[in-house]
Amino acid sequence: MRYLFVLIILIGINLQASQKDGEKLFKKYCWGCHHETSLAFGPSFSEIANKRDSGQIIAHIVNPKSNYEALGYKRSIMPPFPQLNAKELQELTDFILSFKDK
Repeated sequence: MRYLFVLIILIGINLQASQKDGEKLFKKYCWGCHHETSLAFGPSFSEIANKRDSGQIIAHIVNPKSNYEALGYKRSIMPPFPQLNAKELQELTDFILSFKDK
């Protein structure tokens, strides 16, 4: 039981660190067009989190043009972010998904 408690604490700490890194990436790459819970030039992270899963979000960040019509977007196409590595993509996606139901 003690090990389970320690494991839960470690997972929580890791998740918190991932979200902080995701927030830094958001401020660097996304904030100009997206806001956490309010509409900006692009949809809010809250709206995205309530409509998309992790795979869809990552695919759209990497290659927005390929998903543009399939996801029903009608505004300008978001630029791709090929400079983000797999870890950064997951951190940013985790941060976006943290706004689900907000």
